[in-house]
Amino acid sequence: MRYDIVIIGGAIVGSSIAYYLREEGFSGSIALVERDPQFAHAATTLSCASIRQQFSIPENIRLSQFTLKLFRRLTEEFGADADIGFREGGYLILAGENGLPILRANHKAQIAEGADIVLEDAEALVRRFPWLSAEGITAGAYGRTGEGWFDAHAMLMLFRKALREKKIDFVTADVTGIERQGDRITSISLDNGERLEAGVVVNAAGPNAGKVADMAGLALPVEPRKRNVFVFEAREKYTDMPLLVDPSGIYVRPEGSVYITGGAEPEEGDGPADPGDFEPDWPLFEEVIWPVLATRIPAFEAIKPTRAWVGHYDYNTLDQNAVIGPHPEVKNFLFANGFSGHGLQQAPAVGKALAELIMHGGYRTVDCTAFGYSRVAEGRAFRELNVI
Repeated sequence: MRYDIVIIGGAIVGSSIAYYLREEGFSGSIALVERDPQFAHAATTLSCASIRQQFSIPENIRLSQFTLKLFRRLTEEFGADADIGFREGGYLILAGENGLPILRANHKAQIAEGADIVLEDAEALVRRFPWLSAEGITAGAYGRTGEGWFDAHAMLMLFRKALREKKIDFVTADVTGIERQGDRITSISLDNGERLEAGVVVNAAGPNAGKVADMAGLALPVEPRKRNVFVFEAREKYTDMPLLVDPSGIYVRPEGSVYITGGAEPEEGDGPADPGDFEPDWPLFEEVIWPVLATRIPAFEAIKPTRAWVGHYDYNTLDQNAVIGPHPEVKNFLFANGFSGHGLQQAPAVGKALAELIMHGGYRTVDCTAFGYSRVAEGRAFRELNVI
């Protein structure tokens, strides 16, 4: 089998790339290779499915703004019944005295990009959200519009369903090898014994992206990191609650009649996840998260944990930022990797950008040059400070 483009990874990043290739007019053959067609362990479907503009660098803000615009016209793009349950509840990122300079700098970058974010002191925040305790808080940045959460599976299915009408070959298999001759990738091998010749290969393999790059003899500092999400019930229903991020990094937000929380994994000892480890670490909730929640929202002293799940981040160990675009030497191998927790919200923009790059030789809608691979080769961090 020979394909003009083989995309490794069929979740939201790979599906977005395939979708926008067709939208940009690419008429060649495309194979979308996915080892987990039910997406039971995909980073896409196990994420907290949120979108924000509160990043520290303009390029990340622009990627998410593209997706926000897509959310605003879902029915135009995907049909009258397109719905991902987008709830525009906002983000509230809190900071103490030590974190205030970074919060201010981030806010300045966000405002420059047109984001509707307000920076308020602790007193103003408590007036806005009376259920909030300002203990240890100096200020917070609140997204009044353009931020919130949605149904990740519904979003993925919109793209997958649209691809069925765009002549994409869905291949259910795991990639076991990549053949490279000099400065070109020539084929990929699959665990079902098939070999696919490829004109272009796109790495959209999520947490597995580092291993996929390694098969091509290329270094990519992306590895899976385990992230726990806990669900709990509370007597109080705060319908005005945004996705709140405590200075500790712990977050909480409403999810229908319950709440979800996470962000307690310690930096020390946070290494590559066992690919098969999807068991929740309940002590994180009991010993770390719950005390923080009770301090920040006093009513959450009395809550009832109900269930939990685990997802794997595609974590870029260099700078927690995406790697997008071709390898500088092996030019027919493209990266769409290392989003470090914000891949779902940025996938449509990255799909559009790479489709433009392949079709037209350059970025047109969102310039992703800053995310290029050259910084990886040079060991030069392009660091995103607002990693949640």
